[in-house]
Amino acid sequence: QVQVAESGGGLVQPGGSLRLSCAASGIMISIYALGWYRQAPGKQRELIAGITTRGQTNYADSVKGRFTISRDNAKNTVYLQMNSLKPEDTAVYYCNARSTLYGEVWGQGTQVTVSS
Repeated sequence: QVQVAESGGGLVQPGGSLRLSCAASGIMISIYALGWYRQAPGKQRELIAGITTRGQTNYADSVKGRFTISRDNAKNTVYLQMNSLKPEDTAVYYCNARSTLYGEVWGQGTQVTVSS
């Protein structure tokens, strides 16, 4: 079964850090572009970080300098290191794997809440 599964979300105080993981099964992520999206209540889902098969990264302005996306093809896992978290980072975070040949796969999401 093809799936990706996020983990690592939770409650954190402003200024804190979290690392999200997304483990894939049924696919080899080495041939997929990977992305982290988030959706806050009442807002559209937005791409916040992406990494190509070659390791090139891009970030939304709102997270640039605070978040880092990385991939470990050997572990079939993509990560999102989130530092200096703000209340406005509160959202459900989703992992996406996309291939022009094989389509895309979405995870179920993991909740991140930034609050004191």
